[in-house]
Amino acid sequence: MERIMISPVEPTDAPTVLSERLVDVAVITINRPRRRNALDGATVAALHQAISDAASGAPRVLVLTGADGHFCAGADITTTEDPDYTIGLRAMLDALAGLAFPTIAAIEGSCMGLGVQLALSVDLRVAAEDVRFAVPVARLGLLTDHRTLQRLALAVGWGMARSMVLAGDVLNFDDAWRLGLVQRRGGVNTALEWAEDIAKLAPLSQAGAKLGLDLLEEPVADDPRYREAFLRAWASDDLAEGRAAFAERRSPTFRGR
Repeated sequence: MERIMISPVEPTDAPTVLSERLVDVAVITINRPRRRNALDGATVAALHQAISDAASGAPRVLVLTGADGHFCAGADITTTEDPDYTIGLRAMLDALAGLAFPTIAAIEGSCMGLGVQLALSVDLRVAAEDVRFAVPVARLGLLTDHRTLQRLALAVGWGMARSMVLAGDVLNFDDAWRLGLVQRRGGVNTALEWAEDIAKLAPLSQAGAKLGLDLLEEPVADDPRYREAFLRAWASDDLAEGRAAFAERRSPTFRGR
């Protein structure tokens, strides 16, 4: 199975999420190339709907990718001031992680913040050698949810998770390969070929194995201390400064309030 990616034109009325079905494989493509596929609230909702539609179609495998050489550059922080954004985001990520069939992310270019959250919500990851993984919350003044931190630590180890979140360190392909965050080298066609092979395997065994692996993860407690820290970060002057600095292409000045 081969699917050649053509750089899409992005008129104002272009859909921000594209869905297609290739026999037993469902493919979802984030289509905001001018924003390097960063997700605003409307695109989060469209992606959630695409995931639900894919689940209803009962494919054997789902491949998630991004248009025009980037997976997802994170949240579109110029349009995420709505406090319901994080609620819709968590619901979408839970829907993706909860699919009963195998899921693969085909990752190129930027995989930042929310892009990492998407990559951690699927089962398997294929990446191109130009990939960059980062969780730059401390560079923007925001905070990711506790579930993401748990999955990040399980995927790359406690030390690397802390360096990514606290110091804003970036992983290149070699780092991600060495740590096991990436399982195969290549682009979307490599992911589709792998998906085609996986689609031939026993679906009940796969569904059971997914459930068993998920049960190995300790449920994240809704600790009031973390919730307070999360809400404080999202309501802070530092986040407003981070947004402004990002829009103005300058270094932010954080003051811890």
